[in-house]
Amino acid sequence: MCVTDIARSKRFYGEVLGLQEIPRPDFDFEGAWYEFADGSQLHLIVHDTPLALRGTTAIDPRDGHLALRVDSWEGALERLRALGVEHQAYWDNKTPWAQIYVTDPDGNVVELNAERR
Repeated sequence: MCVTDIARSKRFYGEVLGLQEIPRPDFDFEGAWYEFADGSQLHLIVHDTPLALRGTTAIDPRDGHLALRVDSWEGALERLRALGVEHQAYWDNKTPWAQIYVTDPDGNVVELNAERR
């Protein structure tokens, strides 16, 4: 995923979303890697002029996005509220899970979803 400021992005993905950062090779560009419990990874890549950025931090659930399963929809919502992170929350929708949408500092859309309990 393209980002423009690695420190700002690491605060979002590490501190706000709570993802686990892992070591990455010493590339000639900045970035960060995160690994999930199932072994899948998210790679942040610093790019000064990426074509993939949306150009806005407006939350649009219909735009391309990364979907992450969370243990608790209520817990995720409470955390986002406590941190003052703008979000759109959907408990009732046409999917089989509850959803919360946020954007990272560069406008990449992230969906947090959980089973309804």
